Formats: sequence, C-alpha cells, structure tokens
Amino acid sequence: MGIEETPRQKKVAAAIQKELAAMLQGAIRNQGASNLVLSITKVNVTIDMSLAKVYLSIFPHAKADSCLKGIRENSTHIRHDMSQRMKNQLRRMPEFSFFIDDSLDYVNAIEKALNQPQNPIEDISDVNKRQKK
Repeated sequence: MGIEETPRQKKVAAAIQKELAAMLQGAIRNQGASNLVLSITKVNVTIDMSLAKVYLSIFPHAKADSCLKGIRENSTHIRHDMSQRMKNQLRRMPEFSFFIDDSLDYVNAIEKALNQPQNPIEDISDVNKRQKK
C-alpha cells in the first residue's frame, strides 16, 4: 500500500498531464505523423515536486519504442518548453521520466486468457488448496 498523494501533488500532476499532452500531440501533428496516436495515461509527481513520472500510451505499438526513445532524448527540451508554457502555474518544473504504460496490454492479456475455450486450470481440486483460510 503506497502513500496517498497530497492534493497539491494531484493538482500539479493533472496540470502537467494536460499541458504535456497538448504539447506532444501538437509536435506529432507538426511532424506530419498523422498515423501516430499518443496519450498520457498518468502523471505521478514526487512529494518535493522534483520529479514527474509520465506514463504514455502510444499507438500503433510497433512505433512505441522509437517514439519513447525520441521523447527521452528530448526530455531537456520538453522540460524547458513546459516551463515556458506553465510559468504562471509552477515556479519550478520537475524533471520528467517517461515510461510506456502497458496496463492496457496487461488487461487485454487477462481478458484473452479468461475467454479461451479451454480452462487453464486443469485440475479444479487444486484451487481449494490455494485459497487462504
């Protein structure tokens, strides 16, 4: 169980998520990559506001790694642009760490496993042994 985010952390994270999404999507449009969809699924800001973990969902998945690499290589430039965009909202822009959000892939894998015609649990008697008492 993690530590609950403060209201300030939540506000800063939401503001960063909104501005960063607009900025990155604008950059993608300007480069003419109309077949690339990028969304920011979550932003977590540390309690001291020094680091923001940014989780990205990129479609198509085949371009996700190269897109993430490009974003990471330009993180200093992105931070600078963000500080200009948000100078009236934040005194100091946190450092950004970018990650691919694979939670949707995880959910899809679980759904696929559950919808298989054959049950992955072959011996149902094992299930009762594994339950907590």
